[in-house]
Amino acid sequence: MQIVEFGTGTLRFLEQIPTGAPESGFLWIYLDREELADKLPQLQQAAQAIGGSTLLDLHVKDMGNPAHPSHYDYTSIYDLVIFRRLATEQEVRVELGEDVANDDRPLAAFGRVRTRALAFVVFDRLLVTVHPSGCQSARSFIQRYLGDVVYSEGLSAAARSRLPSSPADLMLRMVNVMVDSYLELRRALSAEMDDWQQGLLGPDGGAADWGALMTARNALHTLEDLCEEQNDAMQEWLDTQRELPYGSMTQAERDGLMARARDVVEHIQRVVHHVRRMESGAESAVQIHFSAQGHRMNEIMRTLTALTAIFLPLNLIAGVFGMNFDYLPFTKEQAGVFWIVGAMAFIAVALVLVFRRKRYLARTR
Repeated sequence: MQIVEFGTGTLRFLEQIPTGAPESGFLWIYLDREELADKLPQLQQAAQAIGGSTLLDLHVKDMGNPAHPSHYDYTSIYDLVIFRRLATEQEVRVELGEDVANDDRPLAAFGRVRTRALAFVVFDRLLVTVHPSGCQSARSFIQRYLGDVVYSEGLSAAARSRLPSSPADLMLRMVNVMVDSYLELRRALSAEMDDWQQGLLGPDGGAADWGALMTARNALHTLEDLCEEQNDAMQEWLDTQRELPYGSMTQAERDGLMARARDVVEHIQRVVHHVRRMESGAESAVQIHFSAQGHRMNEIMRTLTALTAIFLPLNLIAGVFGMNFDYLPFTKEQAGVFWIVGAMAFIAVALVLVFRRKRYLARTR
């Protein structure tokens, strides 16, 4: 468990939980989910001393549930936001194994999409975050803010505004970075989907990996449901913030917080829109593939029918002259066979010319 105190243009690490809220700024406590049970008494003490209320048992269970979907809940004292971020490559390798994680088959990236749940408990002067084991989100933010503090050392207060001004502001910044990872993921998924669609519509489209497509569709459905849950959670949180009395924060802080929250919601909606567009593109590619296969089969059947029509009169002539009668025209004449063969060749050539003129025997591209 790490304790960070954000002040005016600075931050510092604390070894113990203070007995009260800082004079200016707020406190951030982050810990791994595996530590939650052991550190719960200290966490409840901090929530009571700094936030003004202990955490409900139901919310503690939600914070410790690694499979919990994105969700928003609140009390009169604090807000609870659970948000699912994308798993890192290292986490995917641990979960799926090296062989699956390094698979480079078509649409393999869709099968590697995994998520992890993060919990945010937002008080007025306290933020508590619960991360999965080995999560680098909190550490990356700390390194970024330490760099900002060092960079702005000795500058005016306006230059130090990169630090979060409140627990809600810090929570929104972390959520925004997680949503941006979904926006980056869509490039890789779109590239793989485009390559698969090009191969599907190519000459060897019949050999497409349909199992991979089903895996990709399931991954897209999961992403869509996940983003809709995220959108609902953040939209409910935004609606709750709009209903707060105006005296709880300055108008500038309120406007900045609302703008950042709307930006997060807009990013989530962009991800949802892109996922739905990829689903539609996959469905369209499959329909075009089967339409192309049906069109090709129709052309093959048209050619075979034309060839059958060409040889049908020839078979009729051969059948007539193959009958076992004592007398048939041209059978007793020495040049009869040449007349019959010439007539058959003339009929065949004439039918070929007629069918080519009607494009029944046109070459298929």
